[in-house]
Amino acid sequence: MNAFLKRTANYFLIGILAFIPIVVILQIVLFMQELISGAFQIVYGYWDNYLITITIFALSFYLFAYVGYRLSMAGGSWIIRLIDNIVNRIPLLNTVYRVTKKVVNMFSGHENKGAREVVFTEYPKEDVWVPAYVTNKKDDMYVLFIPTSPNPTSGFTVIVHESKIIKSEMNIEEATSFIISVGVDLTLRDDLQQLKPKQLQS
Repeated sequence: MNAFLKRTANYFLIGILAFIPIVVILQIVLFMQELISGAFQIVYGYWDNYLITITIFALSFYLFAYVGYRLSMAGGSWIIRLIDNIVNRIPLLNTVYRVTKKVVNMFSGHENKGAREVVFTEYPKEDVWVPAYVTNKKDDMYVLFIPTSPNPTSGFTVIVHESKIIKSEMNIEEATSFIISVGVDLTLRDDLQQLKPKQLQS
């Protein structure tokens, strides 16, 4: 009887864990639904007209899609440039805006391609390797962001010499997936062989 209860509890926990990814997706969907619903209520409360509200949302969707198209195909949009010019004139806010934009562009792929490079570096000690995003570099010095699992938006920024890194075949999406999954989602590549201690590489 005791073994049966343990086995049942084990199956129950496995079932719960299987639903965690679904719950996370549902939370994101519900958040987006609440955000859109709240915006809809605000616009409708102001105009008190469904036709005007739907028209505004349709135009907003077109605007975002158009800006996304221009950023993807032409590398820029006059709307974003106009906003940049306005915000850049506001002290303090311009610094926050500029830094935030650089970080978002790095992860979305609109920043220079060198910033999307992934490398391995030894951290926090020798022979302990972690993936890191190259955020900047000057000559043989690299600025790296070392993300923490399972939240890749938190981490450490370090400056290291080129000799302290190993180039990775992973792209930024694969590295992020590896970090979020705490290593479960890892494609084994030849570059991982370079991470062995030097005495074992020969």
